[in-house]
Formats: sequence, C-alpha cells, structure tokens
Amino acid sequence: MTASVVRLGPADVWTAAERIAGHVRRTPLLARPSLPGLLLKAEHRQRGGSFKLRGAANAVLAVSAPAIVTGSSGNHGIALATLAAPLGVPVTVVLAEGANPAKSALIHALGGRTLITAGGVAERDRRARELAEETGAVFVPSSDDELVVAGQGTVGVEILADAPDVETVFVPTGGGGLLAGICLAARDHPVRVIGVEPEGAARYARSLAEGRPVRLPPSDTVADGLRGQQPGLVTYPIIRDRVDDLVTVTDEEVLAAAVRLSRAGVQSEPSGAVALAGALRHGRRTHAVAVVSGGNTTAALTAAALTAAVRPHQEEIA
Repeated sequence: MTASVVRLGPADVWTAAERIAGHVRRTPLLARPSLPGLLLKAEHRQRGGSFKLRGAANAVLAVSAPAIVTGSSGNHGIALATLAAPLGVPVTVVLAEGANPAKSALIHALGGRTLITAGGVAERDRRARELAEETGAVFVPSSDDELVVAGQGTVGVEILADAPDVETVFVPTGGGGLLAGICLAARDHPVRVIGVEPEGAARYARSLAEGRPVRLPPSDTVADGLRGQQPGLVTYPIIRDRVDDLVTVTDEEVLAAAVRLSRAGVQSEPSGAVALAGALRHGRRTHAVAVVSGGNTTAALTAAALTAAVRPHQEEIA
C-alpha cells in the first residue's frame, strides 16, 4: 500500500456542508459540570445515531446510484439505509464476523440487506467491493472515500463555528474518515487536532511512527466501530500532514468514559466514548472539545428498530 497525495481541501468540506444541509442535524456542543473546560460534540444525537450520516449523505447525494453496497461495522450501514432506502435505492451492508447484531437488525428494519463475511475489516471491505462489481452497485466506503471524508469534515466546521476559541479537539479514530475530515476543516486554523485510537487497533499511530501505512491484525476492542486494520489511501496523507497527536486508550478507559458520559446524561456507545477517554488520558481539557461520535447503544438500537418497523404499518393505515 502506498500513500497518496492530498487532493481534498477545506473547500470540499464547505461544499459538503451545503450539499447535506437539510438532511443532517446540526448537533450542539454540550457543557457538563462534571467535565469542566471540555465541551462534547453531540453526534450521538445525529440522525441514524452517529456522525456517519454526514459522509453517507454527501456520497449518496453526489452520486446517482441504482444500488449501494458498503462494508461497515454497523453505523455507516445504518446511515446509508436511513438515507437511501426511502429513495428506493437498495442498500447491502457487508459486516465482518462479530459485528453488533443489534446494528444488523436496525439495518434490516430500515430496509437494508446484510451479509456476514469471515475475517476482519479488510476482508469485509474486500468482499463489499467484489459484490459491488458483481452487481453493478455503487460502492460507498465507510471512511476511505473523498466524498465521505468531506462529509465527515462538517463536524469540524460546526465545532469551529460554535467554539471559535477552541484549542484542542479530540477525535475518535477508526477508519480515519472523521479524523481526516476534521483535519481538513481545521487545516488553516490553529486548533490542535488529536486522534484517539483503541490500544489494540492503533493503525494510524503505528503508521505515522513507521512513516508508512501499516496493516494490523483484526481487533476485538470493545469500541466495535473503530476496528479498522490499516489507514486508507484517502485518509492517511490528510492525517499525516495535519494531525497534531495520536493517543491510544485501553478498553477499560473507554468503558469508564462511557460510564462518565452516562452519568452526565449522555448515552454513548463505546466507540462514541473513545474521544473522551483520550481527553481524560491526555490531560489537555481546557478550551477543548471531545466528539461523542455515536449513541447506538443496544437500547437505542432496539428502540430505533421498533420505530422503523412500525412506521410502514402506520403509513399503510393512513
């Protein structure tokens, strides 16, 4: 795998913001007394339960697709099903073994189709690409795609607009789409951008340390949305050129952060608590923002699936 050059810039993120306006929620920055000096970017309140809707929306709205295939740990698939199924565009989501069954159930309830493949994230994405080629569908990656990265960057646009004096932004990092997007949005801004990875899946920290993209074995981190095995061709050079630091956190730290968020009234899935875990470990929490990237807990997923299942019946009655 060779690193590519950066072709995207802040203008692409602004274009994405205009394109997806009306399809995504502008999420707030939350202050909590138990976390002084730290604001929480509430992407757990986003449609579909995570920031993934932003990149998915930018890709779906920019490309006319007869059908869509993706590889996902769950949230990206949920986002695509949320957007594309109501438009009559079939969505197939390839999941790796060990994927959250509640996320798979919600994809089905939203009108999508799922397939399980053996192996980790790399094998999952390979099968999704093959399936797209076999069926003539459009492959929409969960992170390593220019449209997806630009869409995720709108999180950074909103943070910098709502907190212009922010000094540090902590970003959960899996495939790297969110971190790369925020790096683009902050390219000409003095804010420090810090990526936070699970200890067992620190592919960006390892790659930057070695000066080249490296592939790690599959991970079983509790942060199921951050189990990526290698940096992307699109995301790696953006992160390499702009990120200020990368920190790793243990599963115990992630779960402790999720508990802390819950006690503060923020319902986060483990992946969504990773940035807070990084902020707590790093110690730089004055004029800082931690992105709560997702709120798809088992309870939230079950409720969303029930709502999705009931809605078509209500429409038939009407």
